[in-house]
Amino acid sequence: MKSRPLALTLGDPAGVGPEITIKAWQALRNEPLSFLVVGDFQALASASAAGASILRRITSPQEAPRIFRDALPVLDIPLRTPVIAGQPSASAAPSVIQWIETAVGLALRGDVSGVVTAPIAKAPLYEAGFKFPGHTEFLGDLTSAASYDGARGPIMMLTAQDLRVTLVTVHTPLARVPSLLSIEAIVNAGLVTDQALRRDFGVAAPRVAVAGLNPHAGESGGIGREEIELVEPAVRALRDLGVDATGPYPADSLFPAEMRSRYDAAVCLYHDQALIPVKMLDFWGGVNVTLGLPIVRTSPDHGTAFDIAGRGLARADSLLAAIRLAEQIVKHRRAA
Repeated sequence: MKSRPLALTLGDPAGVGPEITIKAWQALRNEPLSFLVVGDFQALASASAAGASILRRITSPQEAPRIFRDALPVLDIPLRTPVIAGQPSASAAPSVIQWIETAVGLALRGDVSGVVTAPIAKAPLYEAGFKFPGHTEFLGDLTSAASYDGARGPIMMLTAQDLRVTLVTVHTPLARVPSLLSIEAIVNAGLVTDQALRRDFGVAAPRVAVAGLNPHAGESGGIGREEIELVEPAVRALRDLGVDATGPYPADSLFPAEMRSRYDAAVCLYHDQALIPVKMLDFWGGVNVTLGLPIVRTSPDHGTAFDIAGRGLARADSLLAAIRLAEQIVKHRRAA
């Protein structure tokens, strides 16, 4: 294999990350791709019925493609204290953070082709002093010094089957969303979306739909003025910048199949506006993609599932989709 491997961070080791990582390797080991795990070797061994026999410690990413068919390559960065499946602990937070930092560093140096992140739990990280709302913002900070030939990220995109949605605000209380929206924020999200569709998804002439904030997209000001004062000017500005942008559209009619055929991505203004249609369309196979970064990053669109961790019940569908999509984006970037 001539291509560089992806780096997969283990996520919260007390969650389903170790289990779905093992299942993903078992499903993908004969496909024309490879990945290495950045995480704790013993946590992975404990998640596998075969134990450590299917794992291989490596010291360099270059070793991963050669052994991937026969063993799961692990760049072993041990936990400081052991964890128990289903029991999150702030004691694991420094290792979880170190795994992400290591994978991003490998990607920035070009040692791996991209990063796939297994789910993290925010509460244990916050307890340990983590200052970021989540993965997306942390990745933006880690890569902020690197050059990137586009509008600035990070911008969160979710994909499910033929649907792609990006968000202007993310993990924000609903009551604060209107005050955080601006013409500039909507325009930046639209620009990043347009550039990513071209560079990362191979769409030659992207069509970007922009959702409204209020019911019926404000009903010409009768149910709110954000569409008139923010969204419509942002759409006009995007069109002036060469983006094929349309909207604002009422969110309740933007996501049926007939409407999805009319755009390549929808820019949404708040979290649930984007994630409810994604999860309704493909609850198990959704993928989180971070746009506007100098590195490729994808993640499964689900959490740590502590309630089923260690019981062999977790499905790896979303992680499989995230790995495959990361590989596709890498290929599109090479072609571009």
